[in-house]
Amino acid sequence: MNAFAYAERWGHEEVVMVHDAASGLRAFIALHDTTLGPAIGGTRMRVYPDADDALLDALRLARAMTYKSAMAGMPNGGGKAVILGDPVRDKTEALLTAYARAVDRLGGRFYTGTDMGLDGRDVAVMNRVTRYASHTPAGGRVDAADLAALGVFASIEEAARTLDRPLRGLRVAVQGLGEVGSRLARQLAEAGARLTVADLAAGCVEAIARAEGAAKVASESIYDVEADVFSPNAGGGILDRTTAGRLRCRAVVGAANTQLADEEAAERLHARGILYAPDYVVNAGGLLSVLYESGDLDEAGVTARVRAIARTLAEVWARARSEDLLPHRVADRIVEERLRAARRASREAP
Repeated sequence: MNAFAYAERWGHEEVVMVHDAASGLRAFIALHDTTLGPAIGGTRMRVYPDADDALLDALRLARAMTYKSAMAGMPNGGGKAVILGDPVRDKTEALLTAYARAVDRLGGRFYTGTDMGLDGRDVAVMNRVTRYASHTPAGGRVDAADLAALGVFASIEEAARTLDRPLRGLRVAVQGLGEVGSRLARQLAEAGARLTVADLAAGCVEAIARAEGAAKVASESIYDVEADVFSPNAGGGILDRTTAGRLRCRAVVGAANTQLADEEAAERLHARGILYAPDYVVNAGGLLSVLYESGDLDEAGVTARVRAIARTLAEVWARARSEDLLPHRVADRIVEERLRAARRASREAP
């Protein structure tokens, strides 16, 4: 499906193309649905095959943010931005400043933060231009990646309960050892889980293997590891008919966005008796970090809110069993019910 067809299919409200010749900035900002409030979502910078692929990525992720926000009970809609380029080679203060000006021109319809390729230092540059970008304040004891990892950890705990397995000794295959995956691996190792890890970056794999006593496999081989839980924490679209057929696990629980390449993958997992945890339920910890960054919740409060993701996941799985539906379809149905209720309330308001 091309980008325009996708936007029409899912009802995106606005897409902004940003170009600044002086800095070399090329970016897309996608706003999906603002029924519940201003759009919120991170900004990522990465190399894409072409501009169409980048736009489609922004559209998919913006829609995922709408669903994530609604499921997490946040007063926000979904948005996402992508900057085309290599963050190591192409990211400059001028580029970030030009991008921040584009965010500011939206006048608060889009709030953003870090994602792949950007960090807190980049947001600090953006904050000189716009107040619609945020990151954990200096001195904060937890950040978005910590909370995202905690949400996945709590969800894996819930999977262990559902599978009637103790967390100690639980076999977890972790795909992706970036900001979230590496923190998750440490939390799981501290709880006594047995890890097998893989990442395209060999240095990350070696570091986690040494520090946490994890087994390591080649990136492409992680799908074939015998485990209780497969935890994808890298790129999206990694579960298709082929990879879903290769998995040797009992549950899939991870932080990666848009893990399912298509419906056939979800059906294949279900047919094989593999429990799937909808990604936007599991990975909402990063979004909930906004409540800490804004001062609405302290560390204890936001930690409790993130740990409650496990309870939400348990409810999704229970409803999936009772209604004989795939878990991601149940999650979508819950979100769509909330959005419809919000739209009705808005129409009926005086």
